[in-house]
Amino acid sequence: MFFNSITYLVFLVLSVALYWCLPLWARWWLCLGASIIFYGFWRIEFVFLIIFSAFVDYFVSLRIAGAATSKGRRSWLIVSLIINLGLLAYFKYTYFIADNVAFIGKAFGRDWQFSLGKIILPLGISFYTFVSLSYTIDIYRRVLGPVRDFKVYLTYVMFWPHMIAGPILRGHELINQILRGSRFRVSHIVAGVKAVVAGLFLKVGLADQLAPMVDDAFGMKPELLGGVDVWTMAFGFGLQIYFDFAGYSLIAIGSARLLGIHFPENFNWPYLAISPRDFWKGWHITLSSWVRDYLYLPLSGNSFRDSSRGGIDIVTDGVKSRNLSGGLTLPLFLSWFLMGLWHGASWNFALWGLWHATLIYMYRIAKNKFGWIPAGLQSMLGWCVTVSLVMLGWIPFRAADLADTLALYSKLFQFSRYRTLGFRENFYLIVFVFTAGMIGLYFLKKSRIAVLQNPWVRQTGEVIAVSTMLFIIFVFLKPVSQFIYFQF
Repeated sequence: MFFNSITYLVFLVLSVALYWCLPLWARWWLCLGASIIFYGFWRIEFVFLIIFSAFVDYFVSLRIAGAATSKGRRSWLIVSLIINLGLLAYFKYTYFIADNVAFIGKAFGRDWQFSLGKIILPLGISFYTFVSLSYTIDIYRRVLGPVRDFKVYLTYVMFWPHMIAGPILRGHELINQILRGSRFRVSHIVAGVKAVVAGLFLKVGLADQLAPMVDDAFGMKPELLGGVDVWTMAFGFGLQIYFDFAGYSLIAIGSARLLGIHFPENFNWPYLAISPRDFWKGWHITLSSWVRDYLYLPLSGNSFRDSSRGGIDIVTDGVKSRNLSGGLTLPLFLSWFLMGLWHGASWNFALWGLWHATLIYMYRIAKNKFGWIPAGLQSMLGWCVTVSLVMLGWIPFRAADLADTLALYSKLFQFSRYRTLGFRENFYLIVFVFTAGMIGLYFLKKSRIAVLQNPWVRQTGEVIAVSTMLFIIFVFLKPVSQFIYFQF
């Protein structure tokens, strides 16, 4: 069941209406049952895989909490890691590993081909694995106590608004909300509806309109393209994936809010960032926060945080690591390399992760060397450099393979090819208009112009905006297309 479908909207309306009619104890069962139905619309058999994975962590968390020694607690944590990461490795990385083994064998004149059969990647396995792992690790760290009621824990893992593609919530951020419930408030419904409408608009009104042009562009042979084309492709896909995933996140946040449950924001104007670190404070915030707390900070020997907010906003730059040589540099590159592979079983994704690690590393080196430049000009130059390099980083994320990635990058340095335009004019125009519109909307939202601060003006503008988005959604909702992050 896709968020951008009539089926989901009917499902959501019925679930919300029934939820507020039920007593608190029955709402747990409704959320769990609705989540099973939601996931079962894709493949019902994989519901049992999620239940198994959840039961492992539920059982292990009780054993960790009850272990008398640190060795015992660590042993049970290792059990959880092996089972969760083992399932993820089997379903997501078996083909990738086999292909690389075959490649190495070929280099040595050996035939190391394997017949693996057909492995279907369970929808959202990367996300619910991270959710489950964070819970077990938090029990091990004594951040929270274990849940004694399995159905409550299973509801936390399977809660449909966040189980497929996030936001990635910690146990203490969601379980308590499920347990205590919320009183019905009209403000919940209003905020939820606005978020769902905005999310659907970003998906069907913007992302899906860019998608065919981006697909055609990346389907062309690199040798037919010029430098302007590569820049346009990079910005085009960068905008598409932003509108697509930010739209999904808003629908997820809005769906939960309709039930009185608050999710943290997952995107905060990332393409208006003035540095690579600022970008990761605004892009997929709950994932970058997860990587910060469960991978990067532990590897660098620094204290972890306990929040899905803030992204990579840390104050450890320049602090010498206590555990690893290389200070923060080795943990940075290792964390982002693994984050890249988490997104997909391909060296392209690993390159994308290393690209961002390099941007952050270079920013650390350069950030204190331009104090002589006025602050306003620094911000403008920082934004120009950041948005350009971030957009170019989407090339390996979207290109078919490393060969195409390198071929596309090479076009950037063939300056005689900048007069070559391989696409239809409307692609360049739409990418420019969408980029300019996003920038204009950001400054309008942040504007301190007195007339725009007037409540009546703001409310009138909001009504007009929501009405316009609803009309566009009505026009474009029929062709249902999958969200990009569903493949991860």
